[in-house]
Amino acid sequence: MPRTLAVANQKGGVAKTTTVATLGAALVELGQRVLLVDLDPQACLTFSVGIDPEDLDRSIHEVLLGGVRARDVLIESEDAPDLLPATIALATAEVQLARESGPEQVLRTALRPLRTSYDWIIVDCPPTLGLLTVNGLSAASDVLIPLQCETLAHRGVGQLLDTVYDVQRLTNPGLHVLGVLPTLYDGRTTHARAVLETIADTYSLEVLQPPIPKSIRFAEAPAIGDTVLTTAPASPGAKAYRALAGALLH
Repeated sequence: MPRTLAVANQKGGVAKTTTVATLGAALVELGQRVLLVDLDPQACLTFSVGIDPEDLDRSIHEVLLGGVRARDVLIESEDAPDLLPATIALATAEVQLARESGPEQVLRTALRPLRTSYDWIIVDCPPTLGLLTVNGLSAASDVLIPLQCETLAHRGVGQLLDTVYDVQRLTNPGLHVLGVLPTLYDGRTTHARAVLETIADTYSLEVLQPPIPKSIRFAEAPAIGDTVLTTAPASPGAKAYRALAGALLH
């Protein structure tokens, strides 16, 4: 069975999508079969891997609402992760899902036929704590929390953990919190280092290593539909995600 990793933080701008795309690519480099799932109506993951959501007739939205199989919207790739894409239509999914029975389990059910094809399924959750994020958490074996190393950035971690505990209690008792991944990290500042220590102490969470450094390289890569592993393979950011991928396999 694959490890299904939900990457979640209700705060935007913490490099969540960058983490999903780059970690997925790093795992493929290590010989893993990887599926990325875009659960964000903004479809940033879909766009960042080189697919224009505007060109898609259907997406994970139609899968969640029934009638379309995940395999039918799957975008396969030779040397990169496969993708279940998103479109803006997903913005209406939560209202429609709320009318269903067991709406928090829809993604888990949809992914079941694909599970034997992959070693890793990585879910990019939207920056909210709504029903789409709950679906991501309910389908996952692990949750990873990317966190910008600034004081305001970690204020929402407690709320996210409350949601994780609810999911553990109600729909997915096996869900494991992998830890916090420091992103946009500038180790030269005392402030960034202090925030990192506060997180570990306050929430008793493992802080994953290495921290992902702040770099303009991450912003440049999606513009050409790729990750820094290709556009800047020797950059500190690329090295950090490769190290993280290696650590997850051991």
